Amino acid sequence: MSNDAGLNRRQILSSAAVLATAPFTLPLVADARPAAAKLGPAQPRHWRYKIGGFEMTVISDSEVFIDGPFPLIGGNASEAEVKHLMRDNLLPEAKYQPGFSPTLINTGSDLVLLDTGNGENGFVARPNGGWLASELAPAGFKPEDVTVVVLSHGHPDHVGGLVEAGKPLFPNARYVIGQVEYDFWAPEGKHTGELEKFASVFRANTRGIADRFTFLKPGDDVVTGIRAVEAYGHTPGHLNFLIESEGKAIYSWADCAHHQVASLSRPDWYCVFDTDSEVAAKTRKRVYEMLATERLPIVGYHMPFPSVGYVERQGSAYRWLAHTYQLNL
Repeated sequence: MSNDAGLNRRQILSSAAVLATAPFTLPLVADARPAAAKLGPAQPRHWRYKIGGFEMTVISDSEVFIDGPFPLIGGNASEAEVKHLMRDNLLPEAKYQPGFSPTLINTGSDLVLLDTGNGENGFVARPNGGWLASELAPAGFKPEDVTVVVLSHGHPDHVGGLVEAGKPLFPNARYVIGQVEYDFWAPEGKHTGELEKFASVFRANTRGIADRFTFLKPGDDVVTGIRAVEAYGHTPGHLNFLIESEGKAIYSWADCAHHQVASLSRPDWYCVFDTDSEVAAKTRKRVYEMLATERLPIVGYHMPFPSVGYVERQGSAYRWLAHTYQLNL
């Protein structure tokens, strides 16, 4: 073997020894860099899509986590049954995040708002809810742009956003609600207890616009392409809406579900907010069956944001299928 070969071997071994000690002698540059700041969870607060010639924008009014779903849902079941259903669906047993999802519909001639969120005095107090007023601008709108405000029903998380700082938030709008619903909430002295708490919010938020209401019955059009559908039970005059444009359709079911699993898997389970539990359960079953059969997309006010999806029949029950890309085409 030549001397050159031996020299090369010695050089290689010497270099290897240097490399072996390098991690202990070279500056630890990576460790000296400051860590990136943690930013916290984040999700979008508006989402836009098309139904035919209509442009739809869903706005998040809250991202709050609340206790439940039991006993808010499943009052006629046991806590163990509800928790078991959550476990089976890989969900927390005692916390959930409902959507609160007002929807704007730009028809080309009107800008229609379906429900107004929690506002200043709804179910979810600021800063944890009541975001609609502040999220309009990031979504591309001004309150003055809204020409029609539609209320599916009179609960505080749907009428709370009507007023801001004592004045109507939507100064150029006309206001639409079912006649049965308005007559239930508006009179003074009609209710007591929890119902009166809800009614007092309704009266406070509608008093300044009472002369600008028009009243619907099932089958009436809000504007061309948006039709009221009877869905009584959650409240006496609770309305859904069928939205149609250029051969496409989507169904807004307001509060026909309060949890994406519990409400659909067990439409017979009572919701604490239902005025008439038996009628509400029958309405849920009827609405879910129709939507599973018709395969229509749905805006579900309390479904996880962006609160758009489909219903699939699953044996004698139903399943919520969240939208992925179907409406983006």
